[in-house]
Amino acid sequence: MSQFEIVMPKLGESITEATITKWFKKENDLIDEDDVLLEIATDKVDSEIPSPVAGRLTKLLFKEGDIVPVGKVIAVISLSGEASPAEPNTEKTDTVELKPVGATPVQEVKPEKADEPIKSSRFYSPLVKTIAKTENLAISELEAIPGTGQNGRLRKEDILNYIGSKATNNKSTIPKTEETSKQPNTAVPVEKPKVALSVSAEDEIIEMDRLRRLIADHMVMSKQVAPHVTNFVEADVTNMVVWRNNIKDSYQAREKEKITFMPLFIEAVAKSLKDFPQVNASVDGYNIILRKRINIGVAVALPSGNLIVPVIKNADHLNVVGISKEMNRLAELARNNKLGPDDIQGGTFTISNFGTFRNTMGTPIINQPQVAILATGNIEKKPAVVETPTGDIIAIRHKMFLSLTYDHRVIDGALGGAFLRRIADYLENFDLNRSI
Repeated sequence: MSQFEIVMPKLGESITEATITKWFKKENDLIDEDDVLLEIATDKVDSEIPSPVAGRLTKLLFKEGDIVPVGKVIAVISLSGEASPAEPNTEKTDTVELKPVGATPVQEVKPEKADEPIKSSRFYSPLVKTIAKTENLAISELEAIPGTGQNGRLRKEDILNYIGSKATNNKSTIPKTEETSKQPNTAVPVEKPKVALSVSAEDEIIEMDRLRRLIADHMVMSKQVAPHVTNFVEADVTNMVVWRNNIKDSYQAREKEKITFMPLFIEAVAKSLKDFPQVNASVDGYNIILRKRINIGVAVALPSGNLIVPVIKNADHLNVVGISKEMNRLAELARNNKLGPDDIQGGTFTISNFGTFRNTMGTPIINQPQVAILATGNIEKKPAVVETPTGDIIAIRHKMFLSLTYDHRVIDGALGGAFLRRIADYLENFDLNRSI
């Protein structure tokens, strides 16, 4: 019987393992080519894996919740479509410690009641779990470490930095004497504060899914790590609106896809980041890392109501057509839950489009480890005073608010204000006669 082995795919350069979160097919199911077989999760992204062949799924070698190394066979498909009889598996395979996502802690921390481990709802990659187990970190201690990965996930660098700082603190700690042991414990509490609330019989309780929990943790971490400041500016984008209205039909006929305002915003931001490289940065302790590549993420709402930020790499090297095509490609992948790890990694600046929902303006939270995020508001027609060679007149203009939220640790008001003003200038001075 001709068989095809499905292996755990490699979803990124730094990814060595992934967790099977859901099987969409069961043993002996007939499958077609490109049918979705399973969903897997890494510390970067969740991905659906399609079948490269058609046949009958004869064997599932791992169950939901198992952590599997990249390249390991996870399922077998009979290309002839015949069901295989149950046979004992006599092959020797590498033994792998398998743990379910989120539900099982790295280390069982026994509270007062025996055999009752504290459980975590936060996702940890296999590598992070291994490091935590080796270093004997309790789950409560692990929960308190801020994560700088996508959606606040804990990365290898985060836990290693924590272990290093912990070791340094332990070396510099003065041994307790009878006098010092009486002093109150000033250690930072590891338990998250809880808001007291009451639930009535009419209320509905909905548990956050894993992605929403990651977003929640990432947002809280960002506000705790970075002091947020937001500046606003109103921009006259009449030229930009008129230009798009003039070319949108011919563009769609030529490129077979629509052009929105977002590629124009991205172009203006990319130019401004080249003018102000201090904003294209990250913070590592007391070090500022200036990013050489300009990779702009755009927040996209998913059908589930959650949010994801696909990244346009090297946006400063693309023209408006290139940006538009890449934006449309990423948005389509996001809506169909097809984004890969490389599609959401490496962002150096983020744009959140509040105007999509006809909101005037917004104050977004910084997407760590970046240091700034731009919000674009709704474009509205307004009466405005326009200067002309013959005097001032009142005219109908297209206007919008731009808001920049930035990390005040490294961006002061002068830099933040000048950068935001530069974006507005690029949009206001848009060339009506430019070709595309």
